[in-house]
Amino acid sequence: MLLSIVNMKLRDQYSSLNDLARSYDIDAEALCKKLSEAGYHYQTTSNQFK
Repeated sequence: MLLSIVNMKLRDQYSSLNDLARSYDIDAEALCKKLSEAGYHYQTTSNQFK
């Protein structure tokens, strides 16, 4: 569920992971770590986790 929400926000509202993290006052590295534990990694070129 987290992956879907984050990717939707990145696609529809934010041009980068850092913009999303600033907007929600969260740690971008912690988010990346959480999603990497599930096998997903942020790709700057596509601005999404895959």
